[in-house]
Amino acid sequence: MGDIADHSVRFGRIAAMLPVTDIDKAHAFYADILGFTKVFENGSPVGFMILKRDAAELHLTLQPQHKAADFNVAHLLVDDAEALFLRCKAAGLRIIKGLQNKDYGLKAFVFEDPDGNRIDVGQIVDRAAPKVSS
Repeated sequence: MGDIADHSVRFGRIAAMLPVTDIDKAHAFYADILGFTKVFENGSPVGFMILKRDAAELHLTLQPQHKAADFNVAHLLVDDAEALFLRCKAAGLRIIKGLQNKDYGLKAFVFEDPDGNRIDVGQIVDRAAPKVSS
């Protein structure tokens, strides 16, 4: 009997699905503060939206009764964590964990979006760190 993970299926991208209480407000935040661009929306009124920036992709889903989790819901790998950290601070975002160099080779911090979704941001600073592909 073979290992269950030993199969011929090749995986593609996987995108974070973030619940938001106001999709227009969430879109404005991700566009204005983080520089994402809307590439797709669905519904009338809009209830689903895809945002992209570089290799990053976020899916927003309208959930009016959304209550934020108290754990990270997405991880964003960037090439300059300090610059993004300073941008998040300047925008008045709630910083859950400040910028730190981690023993596993990342410079990282965690912030909350306007809906309380916690986003863990990391930058590879140690080439021996585990490889993360986009």
